[in-house]
Amino acid sequence: MQNNAKNSPLKEKSPEESSADVIVRMFPSDANPAGNVFGGEILKHIDMVAGIVAQRHSQSNAVTVSMDSVNFIKPVFVGNVLKLNARINYVHNSSMEIEVRAEAEDIVTGIKTVTGTAFVTFVALDKNGKPKHAPKLLLKTDEEQTKFAEGKIRMEERLKHRKKSSV
Repeated sequence: MQNNAKNSPLKEKSPEESSADVIVRMFPSDANPAGNVFGGEILKHIDMVAGIVAQRHSQSNAVTVSMDSVNFIKPVFVGNVLKLNARINYVHNSSMEIEVRAEAEDIVTGIKTVTGTAFVTFVALDKNGKPKHAPKLLLKTDEEQTKFAEGKIRMEERLKHRKKSSV
């Protein structure tokens, strides 16, 4: 079990309690003339579904702090259904790392293809717009423990990078 906030009155929550799936149909306005969906359009949906997870977990407003390890593996085409699955991996005080997996489905053929992945960091905010503690994660499985440990390493790297960038 994680301990991210001393004497925190917030109830621990499992990653499953905050997870989210979003399905969006891709239209010509989402793509270039060749029919490939813009990366920015996919990023918009990644940010949106990650935000749902962050707000579900923190039960408050939450804002995007960073997007990293965004990988566009395969293209998404006009007419595809874009399915985004998001789950929380790591919580530290007010920061939350959300992992997003993108999958395109050709609804005519039924073929589904993993098209991208991303890690998005959010910060939980109180009613005054100040960072507030997010609930600790209740880790029940080995996979959740592994994702938490990996998320902690990524968060430490982000913080190191941010300190270097601000000098």
